[in-house]
Amino acid sequence: MIVDCAVIGGGPAGLNAALVLGRSRRKTILFDDNKPRNAVTSESHGFITRDGIHPEELKRVAQEELSRYPDVRIEKQRVHLINKENNLFEVETENGEVYRARKIILATGFKEVLPDIPQVKEFYGKSLFSCPFCDGWELRDRPLAVIADDHKAFHMAKLVSNWTNDLIIFTNGSKVLSYEEQELLKSKGIRINEKKIATFIGEEGMLEKIQFEDGTTVLRKGGFISAEWKQAASFECSLEYTFNEQGGIATDSWQRTNTEGVYACGDTRMAGPSQLIMAAGEGSMAAMAVNAALIEEKFNQEKRHA
Repeated sequence: MIVDCAVIGGGPAGLNAALVLGRSRRKTILFDDNKPRNAVTSESHGFITRDGIHPEELKRVAQEELSRYPDVRIEKQRVHLINKENNLFEVETENGEVYRARKIILATGFKEVLPDIPQVKEFYGKSLFSCPFCDGWELRDRPLAVIADDHKAFHMAKLVSNWTNDLIIFTNGSKVLSYEEQELLKSKGIRINEKKIATFIGEEGMLEKIQFEDGTTVLRKGGFISAEWKQAASFECSLEYTFNEQGGIATDSWQRTNTEGVYACGDTRMAGPSQLIMAAGEGSMAAMAVNAALIEEKFNQEKRHA
């Protein structure tokens, strides 16, 4: 069977792409290996009418809505390989099954690599987060930490200061702030701690203190971590798409990559944490672009045969 589009990734971007394709009467397969980046998150925010919803509940509702459209099929498999043969794409899963599609939408997203600090995973998603726009409201007015040992430290400290007047930036033993940046942060009441972090202290994932290698501790009740972002799945060798400066897949305003027939949306394009509503919007745009391309191909083919 040849489908109109294979959507790789079952997060908000992929789900919304499949919805728009289904409503456009396009035969669509959505591949979802059910390993989302936000698996540790208990609430999703910033999505109108769904603010505070659990990510799994959001997915359940979305898949239930997709089941109303007979042209949409969900395959709970991980895609292993994608090759382009003439004008069709061959999509192979880890189970060895092969599907053929006219278009591809990549919505696989990113995986975060957290700093190598003991116990960090116990607190991540509960009191330590990566996106202030997603979780800043819940941590408002608390004594917060920004943990960043790279070039994002200065920007992240400025951003998080929007939600609290009690903020310390921890560079975990690195000197990443210039003198000018340090002076500006201090002038705004933001303290700087360059000690190496030994561990986090708290119960059931709720941060209470940050302990350093010299044995001292600092009271903090939550915060934000600068993580490294990597593509959750990579098909660039076979599909030959390019990346933008942030490490995301480069696209135009219609979510089209430089490879004909391949589109990208959501975190996989934006290289880092973004709100669900942004990812879903990009999924919608990618689906509309796919539908427009298929319509043009149909009319051009009929014109050649006239």
